[in-house]
Amino acid sequence: MSIKLNAEIRARAGKGAARATRRNKKIPAVIYGEKKAPVTIELDGHAWVQLIKTPGLRTKLFEIETGSGKESAMLMDIQYHPVSDAPIHVDFKRIDVTKPVSVTIPIQIINIETSKGIKMGGVLNFAVRKVAIVANVKDIPESIVIDLAELSIGEVVHGSALKLPNGVSLGLRQAELAFAAITGKMAEEADAKKAAPAAAAPAKGAKGAAPAKAAAPAKPAGKK
Repeated sequence: MSIKLNAEIRARAGKGAARATRRNKKIPAVIYGEKKAPVTIELDGHAWVQLIKTPGLRTKLFEIETGSGKESAMLMDIQYHPVSDAPIHVDFKRIDVTKPVSVTIPIQIINIETSKGIKMGGVLNFAVRKVAIVANVKDIPESIVIDLAELSIGEVVHGSALKLPNGVSLGLRQAELAFAAITGKMAEEADAKKAAPAAAAPAKGAKGAAPAKAAAPAKPAGKK
């Protein structure tokens, strides 16, 4: 589902014009790309602050009504004030909705508590938390799910094993990445290692083995 956004065209660009826009409780922004001239716009400051709380905003299609027409775009960047952390500028990139785009979306892990490997004492290693995909905007999911229910100790989920929705493919060099793994020792392996030193050590109080008897001296050969 696309996000409808109303914006006003800014008559002037530059730092001075941007500061004036912010004084009026507006946020300066720009729409660029698709081999067209950039369009400088301004957004309602209060409405934008509320909107950026929406999860997965960078994977959404924006339908921006500028008064001069409608622009289909995706959110590329938000600049924030270094002290107040308030948004001070927004970048949008035009897209062709008929062509696939490259985006990065989060990985969601489910069934950690019921995972076979976790129950056996394993530890979840969740190092890569985002995956690059290629899809038309309408097909972009909010996240890709990894189900740990049947994952055992020593098993790894690579990009090639991710379950992707229809119309979605992996980005470059994603198939070989290890997104999640359960590490640790199997219970029987750990028990065997504990048992080995115990079996090798003599029991406390046990007498040492009797020394071997010396070999009897050879008898001298009898006289003929």
